Amino acid sequence: MGAAEHRRRLVSLAYPVYFELLAGVTAGIINMAWVARLGGGAVAAVAVATNVENLLLGVILVAGSGTTVLVARARGAEDSAAIRSAVRGGWVLWALVTPLVAIGGYLCREPLAHLVLGGSGGSGSGSGSGDSLPLATAYFSIALPGIAVFFATNVVDGILKGAGDTRTPMKLAILANGLILGLDPLFILRFDLGVRGAAIATVLGRTVALICGFVVLHRNGVLRQAAQAAPNRAGSLSADARRTAETGLPMSADFVARMVGALALVAIVARIGVSEVAAYGIATKAMYVATMAFYAIRQAASIRTAQLLGAGRDERRAIGRQVLLLAGSLGLTALLTLLAAAPWIMWAFGSEGEVAEAGALYLRCLGPYLTLLACFIALGGVFEGSGGSPALARITACGVALQLALAYSLSGSGLPGICLAMALAMALQCAAIARMYRRTEHPTATDCDDRGVRISVTEPDSLSPDNRFA
Repeated sequence: MGAAEHRRRLVSLAYPVYFELLAGVTAGIINMAWVARLGGGAVAAVAVATNVENLLLGVILVAGSGTTVLVARARGAEDSAAIRSAVRGGWVLWALVTPLVAIGGYLCREPLAHLVLGGSGGSGSGSGSGDSLPLATAYFSIALPGIAVFFATNVVDGILKGAGDTRTPMKLAILANGLILGLDPLFILRFDLGVRGAAIATVLGRTVALICGFVVLHRNGVLRQAAQAAPNRAGSLSADARRTAETGLPMSADFVARMVGALALVAIVARIGVSEVAAYGIATKAMYVATMAFYAIRQAASIRTAQLLGAGRDERRAIGRQVLLLAGSLGLTALLTLLAAAPWIMWAFGSEGEVAEAGALYLRCLGPYLTLLACFIALGGVFEGSGGSPALARITACGVALQLALAYSLSGSGLPGICLAMALAMALQCAAIARMYRRTEHPTATDCDDRGVRISVTEPDSLSPDNRFA
């Protein structure tokens, strides 16, 4: 298959994922914009609750991401029974994980609120900051049981993406955000429910979108055929769940490692000064516009690679080249944009004075890191789709640890030192993944898929449906 065709397929899969990811970030911004009328305490409560939800996303990624890869692999093989097993595995994991998080989180909502707010929520003055703890607890009392809907939506999205449909998850995310935008003022202000109203609006908006997602799943021809697959070709529920967990766990670990590293980096930046912390926080939000594009390409590469391997075609090298071309172009575009427009970006986020100055400097120094990050994140999709995600997760974990150590050492140079630490650590991660990629140029006689099943990569015709999904 030609390079142009690979590139077209990747773009077709990636752009809906990009808008879906941006829509997910927007939900938290919508809530914060409406609760801002209730005072600083309410804003703090919703802000920390949103951060907790982002971290919990890493939990369900085990099911969502694992299901995407396995469904894509089975679809490429045109194996309906394997699709059925992959879908069942995702839902079994959802059923196992969700009660622990939803019920456990609800029962521990007050200690959790105290943990994430620290000492800032229990006392204070002005702007309602002393009310943050009870407000966060109130938000958690609705949002944590409602996490079941959020988790189910992630599994639905994973199934649809594995089946090659990335547009429906985008439409569902936009629908949910549109409903949240309309329901927020109704529940927060009209019904005078405050932060509880924001949580209720979020859960209701996502519930409607989830129902629509189930309708789409039911109408999908590939999935309907898989649901009718012969039962004697489907494994046990525990085996299905184990395969999904083995596939998705490294991807989840990769995500959680980056989230934890980002939170730890805030503490290091805090050693420099208050203005720098504020500038770092604003600049990080501005970076989402670029980084979400990198992750969109990653998901597209994962789906495409898994589909072709399922069909017995090892085209990792060709896909990787197109991924690097797309991601590298986006990274360089981000670099040039930040160099030219950094002050205006900070102004657009409402910053001024020392914060705006520090943020503009940080954004201008961030370009090399973003370019390297684009290549690493996007190329990682090739390995996620071909069973290399455990090695990828190890590279990420080591890279995050190195980044924090370097950032601590270079923090004396201010935010430019932080950027240098991030770029150096990412350069080493890129070197490691480049080594993995070069190994695909001379594949061995056998390789292992994402579940440890040995498959041929030099003789694609030997990949019969039976041994692909043994």
